[in-house]
Amino acid sequence: MAIFRKKSVEDRNKTVNIPDTELDVESVMRKYDRESNTRIWTGKSAVAIRIFMALFSAFCIYVTLGPAMLEQARLTSFVGLIIVIGYLNYPASKKHVRANHIPWYDIVIMVLGAGAFFYYAFNAMDIVKLSYGGVAKNPALLVIGIIGILSIVELCRRSVGLPILFVAGFFVLYAFIGKNLSLRRVVYELFYGENGVLTTPVNVCSKYIVIFIIFGAFLEKTGIAEYFISLANRLFGAAAGGPAKVAVVSSALCGMVSGSSVGNTVTTGSITIPMMKDNGYKPEFAGAVEAAASTGGQIMPPIMGAAAFLMAEFTGVAYSNIIVKAILPAVLYFAGIFIAVHLEAKKLGLKGISKESLPKVWALIKKSYLLLPLIILVYLVTSGRNTMAFSAATAIFAAIVVSFIVKENHSGGRAVVRTLGKFVEALEAGAKSCISVASACAVAGIITGCITVTGLASNIINAVVNVAGNNIFIGLFLTMLCCIVLGMGVPTTANYCIMASTCAPILVKLGVDTLAAHFFVFYFGIVADITPPVALAAYAGSAIAKANPMKTGINATRLAIAAFIVPYVFAMNPAMLFIDTGVWEVIQITVTAIVGIFGVAAGLSGYLAKPLHWVLRIVVIAAGLLLIIPGGLTDIIGLVVIVLVFLFQSFVMKSKVAA
Repeated sequence: MAIFRKKSVEDRNKTVNIPDTELDVESVMRKYDRESNTRIWTGKSAVAIRIFMALFSAFCIYVTLGPAMLEQARLTSFVGLIIVIGYLNYPASKKHVRANHIPWYDIVIMVLGAGAFFYYAFNAMDIVKLSYGGVAKNPALLVIGIIGILSIVELCRRSVGLPILFVAGFFVLYAFIGKNLSLRRVVYELFYGENGVLTTPVNVCSKYIVIFIIFGAFLEKTGIAEYFISLANRLFGAAAGGPAKVAVVSSALCGMVSGSSVGNTVTTGSITIPMMKDNGYKPEFAGAVEAAASTGGQIMPPIMGAAAFLMAEFTGVAYSNIIVKAILPAVLYFAGIFIAVHLEAKKLGLKGISKESLPKVWALIKKSYLLLPLIILVYLVTSGRNTMAFSAATAIFAAIVVSFIVKENHSGGRAVVRTLGKFVEALEAGAKSCISVASACAVAGIITGCITVTGLASNIINAVVNVAGNNIFIGLFLTMLCCIVLGMGVPTTANYCIMASTCAPILVKLGVDTLAAHFFVFYFGIVADITPPVALAAYAGSAIAKANPMKTGINATRLAIAAFIVPYVFAMNPAMLFIDTGVWEVIQITVTAIVGIFGVAAGLSGYLAKPLHWVLRIVVIAAGLLLIIPGGLTDIIGLVVIVLVFLFQSFVMKSKVAA
């Protein structure tokens, strides 16, 4: 879902003087973000493909809001179109890209792969009536199924990468070798049955995720990313270490919509990272701040990237309830990063941006209409009177209206043409961003299908439960390791699908609340993007900052420490997710948890009122953890300890210096 991007290669080729910073951004995107490794189309070819992709987005909106279709026909036509636009955009290798060129073998794979799904779509009614025996006796249907599966797997390799395919390959091999399933059975289950490609991930992707991706593309065309950065500058730019605080706030807001850790790190980081370095932050710290904040955008309500829609489907909890319950964990995550950069600024004696350089308040007020689509979306979703699809479609319409309001350096008919051009570009950008998400969802469906058909899920659950015994903490720790390892290089959406099918049931069996269990695997799937050794977002930030990648990854992990603590807390005490709590308890938990995060951040940074001795650092971290854990006694102990340390630094150490 990488929405906020720099200019495409095609657009840049039309420019004579290209700034070095922009070239750096594009090279970093192509290195760390597979979604940027696309074919180069120019001239009439580019126009034709742009129109086709815009029509795809329009088709998705129509199908979502239009008359009901047979589900199998809807899903197979969706995947078939994804294969067409996918192979038109993604080459077999980024090393063999030529302008306006697609190899003959890619055309063959595209036609055969899309044809397999379109054949299913046109004959869905008859195929649905067939049992396994009917498919197994028809060689043509088996060949069609194999072609369809292989074509979507290859597209996933091109647009997402190999890690998820290694996972899928393991489970498919287990189906063949571990359970001795025949090729006919596997093809039937994964292509024609209810336990494969056409399951929950692709269903949710086609119904909800796609339309929200398109909404994000329209938001980008209104210039909301630049507005977020300007707004954050006005609010926090003048504070101590202002550029870092601007990076935290703007990246949280942009990442919420874009849903791409790497894409958001590079695009907003190209502006914020140089500002942080100029302000006095070390390069590895500047890159880490941007990576940690951009990664956290996916847990930021109300959009939360894409996995929140899947969570609603897996848990049966309304999406509007999920975004409410996600508020406090998200606040704690970003509060931890914000406090850490503030303490770092105090320790280094850094100042903020001069007030004369900040955006003017009136200019921001005049552009506040850019927030209208988001406000409408939040209102419609939380009101509970409309479906998510209708809410997103209405918000898209609002974004179109806003795009007409945005002033251009044209007048009359030229302004209208320019706006219509943006309209088509937004539809195209939405379609392009759908490719990797949809292909990852399809492969995630293959993984979950193999787990279901082979009964491996119950075996995994029993094995972990036996190892953990009655100790929930051990079960949580093992689940965390699984999520981080599987999440390395795997998109959050696909990672969550896998973990929701395998690890979330383990936690539920250990006694963890269902929603808390799904939030737990969701969080640790996300932080894989900043956890070494495969921390793609952190490495992208290090490339922009020209810093050591491993140091940047370690700093990003330290800054995002809340993401490693908070999930354990709400898994063992779901009160943090506002489950079975009253108003007073919510207020108490919120305040004490934020103070606790402050203590942990102070201990990790080594600075409170003054630099902390290593013994006091451990004491403050422990006190912070006590405050984060919901409970009256732990809150009192933690608060007293932090206050005593602060007073000791402020008065006792001050008097010693004076003496």
